[in-house]
Amino acid sequence: MPIKVQSNLPAKELLENENIFVMDEFRSLHQDIRPLKIAILNLMPLKEDTELQILRSLSNTPLQIDITFLTVKSHESQNTSANHLNSFYTTWDAVKKHKFDGMVITGAPVELLEFEEVDYWTELCDIMEWTKSHVTSTFHICWGAQAGLYYHYGLEKTMLPKKLFGVYPHKVRHRREPLVRGFDDIFYIPHSRHATVESNLIHGCNYLKVLAESDEAGVFLCMTRDGKQIFLQGHPEYDRMTLDTEYRRDKGKRDDVELPVNYYPNDDPSMRPLLQWRSHSNILYTNWLNYYVYQTTPYDIDAP
Repeated sequence: MPIKVQSNLPAKELLENENIFVMDEFRSLHQDIRPLKIAILNLMPLKEDTELQILRSLSNTPLQIDITFLTVKSHESQNTSANHLNSFYTTWDAVKKHKFDGMVITGAPVELLEFEEVDYWTELCDIMEWTKSHVTSTFHICWGAQAGLYYHYGLEKTMLPKKLFGVYPHKVRHRREPLVRGFDDIFYIPHSRHATVESNLIHGCNYLKVLAESDEAGVFLCMTRDGKQIFLQGHPEYDRMTLDTEYRRDKGKRDDVELPVNYYPNDDPSMRPLLQWRSHSNILYTNWLNYYVYQTTPYDIDAP
């Protein structure tokens, strides 16, 4: 949250030069406050697990958040009960006349398919186009980020020679951008994916700014220069045991499954995995909600 000070306080300019968000009295007095309307388009098969992970990530802020869970109507979920979907989810068709302060588009286990082969691709394209005019800032995660980069900027994904699986170190770029405020120079993020959007394509796109990347995992975090579209090729929302669950699931099906990198102490899967990314995940989501949603969205969100 911002620090409120008198408009002419000498320290105000020094704090602003350090990229600390300071609000003067005039702005404070003229701010209206209401709950933020956040839509979560949950494309993951185990929706209840993803709900918990994302809600936990969004919870580290004093802001009040009103969540709407969305599902696509052009795909029938096989791993979440119809009762759960009917009770807690709605479709984009039911809310598309409304506006939202923020939106999260999750990943999905469809990387091995071309985008156009995904059965809900047309619906997802309609939703991503709609976000341009109806959402203040949209947060794309993993396959959702690859889909967004392809739809908005024509950046093709590339299949990796083997699954990128583990917890990788990343370096911060453009430290003065509020989205990475509070990040260490080096931080760790989990990845679990078979495809990537190559770093040279993202760096070569004039609409995008790269904020964090890894020598091993490529670009993790990039955004449009106005902050309306944010893309994460990774899973900062993952719990401690998420990669462990994936590893044991796949190990039960195939013999060629490799250990997740930098995850188990001494690469021993009998040991409890190290949780190395939670603080930066919390900072990332909090920065997004504060600087790109709360401080940007209009009070009367449905006004023309």
